[in-house]
Amino acid sequence: MKKPMILGLTGSIGMGKSAVAAMFADEGVPVFDADATVHDLQKAGGALVPAIEAAFPGTTGPDGVDRQKLGAAVFGDRDRLALLESIIHPAVAERRKAFLESYQDADMILFDIPLLFEKGGQAGVDTVVVVSAPAPVQRQRVLARANMMPDKFEHILALQMDDADKRARADHVIDTGKDINETRADVHSLVKMLRAGLA
Repeated sequence: MKKPMILGLTGSIGMGKSAVAAMFADEGVPVFDADATVHDLQKAGGALVPAIEAAFPGTTGPDGVDRQKLGAAVFGDRDRLALLESIIHPAVAERRKAFLESYQDADMILFDIPLLFEKGGQAGVDTVVVVSAPAPVQRQRVLARANMMPDKFEHILALQMDDADKRARADHVIDTGKDINETRADVHSLVKMLRAGLA
């Protein structure tokens, strides 16, 4: 049985990854969103809420995990971050496996994974697509977000692989530093080319 081609979509914070993932979805490519899955697992009644509360007491409430409190609990502490990841990653992997099984008939599917290279996820995909934009554009986008401070932005950047390194390792790069319609056209062309290769 022919399996779907798996595209791994990644990119640093503020590069426009979510927007590009939506463009792939518009092209008829099923998208597995790792971040959205984590949100789902951590919301009120979410599967991971009890385990996170047990490991990090006081970080959950009636609405599920309080992301600000949990973020503060692991901020700058690699061991605590590793503990949190050991709770989250296996659960996300299970969801991803189920997603893959439910789309076995698709010609290709896309895994939207923020830390694809950092966590060695490229081994599990057929093609890596990196979303990139010039550094000043990235900075402007991120600092426009609520609750985002320059020092927090720098800390997040420090945890992520450098954009130039990501681009160098990518099979394909989508530039979001230009007009959104141009970016959409680039996604359309890439999907068309990949589909032609599968035919």
